Amino acid sequence: MQKNLHKKLELNYSSSVLDIVQFGSSIFEGSEPNDIDVAVIFKSIPLKQQLEESQNLKKQLEGQFRLPIHIKSYDFYSFFDKGNFARENILFYGKSLVYERHFAEIFGLIPRLQIYYSLKNFKKSEKIKFNYLLNGKGGKYGLLRKYGGVLVRPGMIEIKPEYEKIFSKKIGALISDFRIKRVLLNK
Repeated sequence: MQKNLHKKLELNYSSSVLDIVQFGSSIFEGSEPNDIDVAVIFKSIPLKQQLEESQNLKKQLEGQFRLPIHIKSYDFYSFFDKGNFARENILFYGKSLVYERHFAEIFGLIPRLQIYYSLKNFKKSEKIKFNYLLNGKGGKYGLLRKYGGVLVRPGMIEIKPEYEKIFSKKIGALISDFRIKRVLLNK
């Protein structure tokens, strides 16, 4: 689903729209979402106009996808309000359907997940198995190459947010004690 939604969409919208952002469960590679969450970020325009434009975009998206579309509307200022509980999720995980990149990149930020782990008490065979998971074996790609991840240093991997579930599941099968940190890097 994730790859399908990120194709170039033919959407008609007014110049009052700053961005149209996909977020929520449909962002994650390997997920099976029940719906597609979309945030429409507007310039400062009246609420009635925001709602009309959002419904127009919803109809356009529903015509292209089999899953229900849930639209949330924000003007630029209300989006950053501390009462907007979806703000962090949209900013960090959101994908711009207008610019075809992470929404945070519009602000000069690159969202990344840093996965920290330790192989300290592992047997040699367990360490080798973990290395194969990350780097591959016998001509097969490992997680890092397959999903564009980077081994920053031993004990720390950096990945794109949309691969969080895949890495968590695969690493979690071998290591019970790892942690994930969300970071926004400067471009």
